[in-house]
Amino acid sequence: MVAAGALGYRWARQARSAKPGDEAMTDLATTSTGMVRVETRGAVRILRMHRPEKLNALNTDMLVALQAALQEAERDDAVRALVLTGEGRGFSAGADLAEFRGERTPESVKRNMLRSELMGSIQVMLRTMSKPVVAAVHGAAIGGGAAFAACCDMVVAADNVKLGYPELMHHLTPTGVMTSLIKQVGPKTAFELISLGATLGAEEALRIGLVNRVVAADAVLEAALTIANAWAELDPVQMAATKNMFYRMTELSFEQGLALGRDVSVAMRHLAAATANAKPAA
Repeated sequence: MVAAGALGYRWARQARSAKPGDEAMTDLATTSTGMVRVETRGAVRILRMHRPEKLNALNTDMLVALQAALQEAERDDAVRALVLTGEGRGFSAGADLAEFRGERTPESVKRNMLRSELMGSIQVMLRTMSKPVVAAVHGAAIGGGAAFAACCDMVVAADNVKLGYPELMHHLTPTGVMTSLIKQVGPKTAFELISLGATLGAEEALRIGLVNRVVAADAVLEAALTIANAWAELDPVQMAATKNMFYRMTELSFEQGLALGRDVSVAMRHLAAATANAKPAA
């Protein structure tokens, strides 16, 4: 059985935080953390990858900034949902190949290892963080950019999106993108995409299940915000438990999934009772 405490102290703290619409959560704020722009609209945090001159190509500095922004959003109890998008003409053109060029030195090897670790940890965090994340994808969503979108809980794609996995065409092994793609579309389709390096349009990405919906390019952010705002209205403890249980169930058998659902239901009832008992008398 899953213990109530295992559901996370953070979730219990979120249940006691302000609700959407409270005065403390209605401010609009925009800040910059290196190559990621951070905007808060009520209970929704928007993260914009910000290297528009490079189509938001993912270099090490960008990945460090994005990881930090996700960690901060996870810690902030006022944030109920996130939107991940890119600044300028595209979502992200994938890995910044300039970092791969040049002489191979111990320092460059270390930097490559760090970049690989960051790529993996960000993909894991998008799936495992307690707050739901919707990707607003437009223009180029290539390689690592496509992988980040696939790891979000939902994806809204603009009708001008170009999504693909061209690593082999650049003499690279698609090590950082393969897992999320297989999980999303299955082995046969995933192998076709990574081995042939095909680029998909929005409707084809929708057909194979890489995106949830397609909208006009000038409406993609607002469509993603509509989803995020709907999530933000829900009980954050229940949302966190649902997201956690959802991804765990994808790895379980039918019988194991039912057992997990039973255990989480019992744990959530214990948590609700403990929270109610902890409230001071009126």
